[in-house]
Amino acid sequence: MCGIAGELRFDNQPADLAAVERITHHLAPRGPDAHGFHSRGPVAFGHRRLKIMDLAEASGQPMIDNDLGLSMVFNGAIYNYPELRGELEQLGYRFFSGGDTEVLLKGYHAWGEKLLPKLNGMFAFAIWERDSQQLFIARDRLGVKPLYLSKTKDRLRFASSLPALLKGGDIGKTLDPVALNHYLNFHAVVPAPRTILASVEKLPPATWMRVDINGKVEQKVWWTLNFGPNADEANYGFDEWRDAVLDGMREAVSIRQRAAVDVGVLLSGGVDSSMLVGLLREAGVDNLLTFSIGFQDAGGERGDEFQYSDLIAQRFNTQHHQLRIGESEILDELPAAFRAMSEPMVSHDCIAFYLLSREVAKHCKVVQSGQGADELFAGYHWYPLVDGADDAFSAYRKAFFDREHDEYAACVQPAWLTDDVAGEFVRQHFAQPGADAAVDKALRLDSTVMLVDDPVKRVDNMTMAWGLEARTPFLDYRLAELSARIPGQYKLPEGGKYVLKEAARKVIPSEVIDRKKGYFPVPGLKHLEGATLGWVRDLLVDPAHDRGIFNPQMVDRLLTDPQGQLTPLRGSKLWQMAALNLWLAEQGL
Repeated sequence: MCGIAGELRFDNQPADLAAVERITHHLAPRGPDAHGFHSRGPVAFGHRRLKIMDLAEASGQPMIDNDLGLSMVFNGAIYNYPELRGELEQLGYRFFSGGDTEVLLKGYHAWGEKLLPKLNGMFAFAIWERDSQQLFIARDRLGVKPLYLSKTKDRLRFASSLPALLKGGDIGKTLDPVALNHYLNFHAVVPAPRTILASVEKLPPATWMRVDINGKVEQKVWWTLNFGPNADEANYGFDEWRDAVLDGMREAVSIRQRAAVDVGVLLSGGVDSSMLVGLLREAGVDNLLTFSIGFQDAGGERGDEFQYSDLIAQRFNTQHHQLRIGESEILDELPAAFRAMSEPMVSHDCIAFYLLSREVAKHCKVVQSGQGADELFAGYHWYPLVDGADDAFSAYRKAFFDREHDEYAACVQPAWLTDDVAGEFVRQHFAQPGADAAVDKALRLDSTVMLVDDPVKRVDNMTMAWGLEARTPFLDYRLAELSARIPGQYKLPEGGKYVLKEAARKVIPSEVIDRKKGYFPVPGLKHLEGATLGWVRDLLVDPAHDRGIFNPQMVDRLLTDPQGQLTPLRGSKLWQMAALNLWLAEQGL
């Protein structure tokens, strides 16, 4: 787990190593243990290292193999690297290190882009082919590891975060109006390749790109998530699917324990994180640390779920850490959390994960987290609405979108107004082949787009701000593929995630499973009042924060009823607008 950066020139000039160094140094929190640089002709790489898989200097990066004519930088973790290493040794390859980085490098030499389907892990990497003078970059199936790009006629740059990429200079800082439309409508999700800035893109998940020194680009999607049972699963009943889910979860949790000495779990007290604790104990992990966070109550809403996380911690005898945060600390730490964001995010989970990661990083370097279960196993409230709707797209839009198009048009100033691009994006996604049932169309969109640029990005950004590696077993590609094959009738009952919950009964107590679904609550950012409301008001009406984006009349109208202006997902529209201004301010834009 690390931070990577690089540049490839198209203009016969040497790579700008100074720019790559500036970018790389900004990535220091992602890799606090070591750093390295490599520059040769048109290409330069930078790397920040978090030592986990192999602590020896031989696994340092950038990694260069002169015999193979390859050099690379890599961010992530390849969990099945021992098996791949064995395959490569059978082919005659010899290794000078013990980690996963060299396996990637030699695996690419052996198999090229056909290496990618062999990988089980989270990754974003870049490999320079000395002899062909080509750069190959790739990203994992579900986009767990980020990669941001800036391409001009003279060069391509990349980095693990957008704010770091900006430090290289020579990048425009204008917002993308299409991305702004997504941000304000699609619950702050800006689908790849777009980002909130017009001059920066992100490599889409499950995609590779090859770029030569003339700037010619070849790009391909190398994995898709298709829905519906395989032929040999056509007659599966509920018991078969339940057992397959439990077996898949056991494998996903177990393989993510490789090279992790002190094991932590972000324990919310819900089914997903509780199941991770139970499976880790089942796998024989003794020194198991768990971490829970709670906030001040607000608006009649409870700010913690300690009764459930305490129950799990006691049942499985973990070394439990409970963190409670007051309103003043939230306000104090929000700017730092927004500085850590690669793009503006509105979920209250961000500040929760930021502060929780601060605590966790004091105790361990690797933590498991439950992201992905709701998107893969239909845990959200809108899936039954979509499943039973005559018009799946309209039902999804009504349940998920923050605004109708007319309200969006009234929200932004004329210069930023676009057509209903977010709505059209979802409509086209629903129309793609590979998911026939209405609920499967929604699940595919959420698991391959929304999940990537909301929960997954949130966890990566907030944990890596503290040099903490988060591993997400529910995003094991084998489990994701299994979930997509399970018919909706086995996911939707009992408030959703039915098949997963029934699998979990074999591992954790029913009190956690049969409870009302909870979220990672930060009530003070949802029910704006007191000092928090005053802070949000300043972000929206203070001339120092005015960027000509929002219509002042709409801001005034929302401020007259801050408690009543919530999105269909029960988030504050005021907070969403203020969050964009805060992110821009913290990035110096």
